[in-house]
Amino acid sequence: MNIFRLAGDMTHLASVLVLLLKIHTIKSCAGVSLKTQELYAIVFATRYLDIFTSFVSVYNTFMKLVFLGSSFSIVWYMKYHKAVHRTYDREQDTFRHWFLVLPCLLLALLIHEKFTFLEVLWTFSLYLEAVAILPQLVLLQRTRNIDNLTGQYIFLLGGYRGLYILNWIYRYFTEPHFVHWITWIAGFVQTLLYADFFYYYFLSWKNNKKLQLPA
Repeated sequence: MNIFRLAGDMTHLASVLVLLLKIHTIKSCAGVSLKTQELYAIVFATRYLDIFTSFVSVYNTFMKLVFLGSSFSIVWYMKYHKAVHRTYDREQDTFRHWFLVLPCLLLALLIHEKFTFLEVLWTFSLYLEAVAILPQLVLLQRTRNIDNLTGQYIFLLGGYRGLYILNWIYRYFTEPHFVHWITWIAGFVQTLLYADFFYYYFLSWKNNKKLQLPA
């Protein structure tokens, strides 16, 4: 554990709390992609299967349970809570997200560090997480109406990945034999997908204007 890893975890946790705050308090999921949330639920479900087979630390187990519980909770609220579901923009959130799942699974079967059930699923979760934000970004470009909480959620989500890259750089120079190309490349691709959003986010902050993405 180092400061970059801890900051990344806390930023990731903050992103989830911001989204839950919007859903629970305002009873709204306007501007939030259910497609992306379903992909994240799959990411955490496949990544954290080792919670039943190995124990690292109380902190590690706690964070796994938080992300598992929150991801499925968000999906449930958006699909089945009457007040929240009414605010879901089904007509705009039409990205065919299931088409992302199979290529990621096939890639995990072909490119992995170790050919075991848990390892392949863990690798699959890395590939899927790298592209899971795509439906959300497409939705924002279509609606162009981004409220503060949704904007902060995506900013924190991208910030978490950026901090994890700093964590990998730090560990590369401080830990012998720390080389994980699959994790690094997937994380780099994921960070690149946020680049356009970050650009317009900082422009809106600098000019004190409402955040809008180009159509």
